[in-house]
Amino acid sequence: METALTRLTGVRHPLVQTGMGWVAGPRLVSATANAGALGILASATMTLDQLRTAVREVKSRTDAPFGVNLRADATDARDRVRIMIEEGVRVASFALAPSPELITELKEAGIVVIPSVGARRHAEKVAAWGADAVIVQGGEGGGHTGEVATTVLLPQVVDAVDIPVVAAGGFFDGRGLVAALAYGATGIAMGTRFLLTSDSTVPDPVKARYLAATVKDITVTRAVDGLPHRMLRTDLVTALENAGRLRTLSQAIRHAAAFRELSGLTWRRLLHDARTTRHGKNLTWSQLLLAANTPMLLKSAMVDGRTDLGVMAAGQVTGVIDDLPSCAELVERVMKEADQVLRALPQADM
Repeated sequence: METALTRLTGVRHPLVQTGMGWVAGPRLVSATANAGALGILASATMTLDQLRTAVREVKSRTDAPFGVNLRADATDARDRVRIMIEEGVRVASFALAPSPELITELKEAGIVVIPSVGARRHAEKVAAWGADAVIVQGGEGGGHTGEVATTVLLPQVVDAVDIPVVAAGGFFDGRGLVAALAYGATGIAMGTRFLLTSDSTVPDPVKARYLAATVKDITVTRAVDGLPHRMLRTDLVTALENAGRLRTLSQAIRHAAAFRELSGLTWRRLLHDARTTRHGKNLTWSQLLLAANTPMLLKSAMVDGRTDLGVMAAGQVTGVIDDLPSCAELVERVMKEADQVLRALPQADM
């Protein structure tokens, strides 16, 4: 299936595996790329050396195009861009809007720039700055999320910009792909669906928790870092919501210190990144440290398998996913379903 997205990125199928922290590593990204979709490597939790190593590992596993997701507001964003340019990465993905200067630098190096946005005005801004395409995530998506459903947000953005639009939030099968195309999107991006594959390195007990969840087990909370965050409802989430300010601050300091040691960041850099995540809002020290604390809470579940100590970001589609196919099986299934749906659509009499 050829669309503006496949022509822009060079992949065979209009499917994107999103850059999920601690999840979208070399194994998942290369498996996605080999299946003909666009795999996005998550770099925010990596050091510069780890990023270069991860990119080279993906390249050793596949000759297909792939991308790297990075934080546009990170103090070392330009160093990460330099690595991407030197290593020949095809696509740059951003969770926050990159500056016009960063977009220009990437495009001059031949890298396709695809920011992720959650509002029409943000899509209009990055399009005006020269972004090649945009991923639009509706409120159904996992992790940090907004309040507007994909079915409302997507057509708004499609009508507002002249660049390819990729739909995210609530997609897991071929029916969703056809629906997104009908809205005017050029493909779909999926996070939870790719997390729940046999190629994902997320520990099996954690995957089992996801598979056992119903749609009622997914919640949106501000207790983790002060921003709306869609995840599985667990005892930890409930405890965070009910914890007093002193206990919350103590937990945040402990986890933030652990991430600082793991990442090699200074406290100044850690707090800077936390503050920019909160878009410059006035913060208490507890809220600021909670934002810095988030990567370790995610790592506890996604890497260490401690569902009792970590948070589990999850889209609403978690409640309707019940298997763990390989990336190749998943991509083939989605494309086959899309073809079947398209063929089954009634043909209007002209």
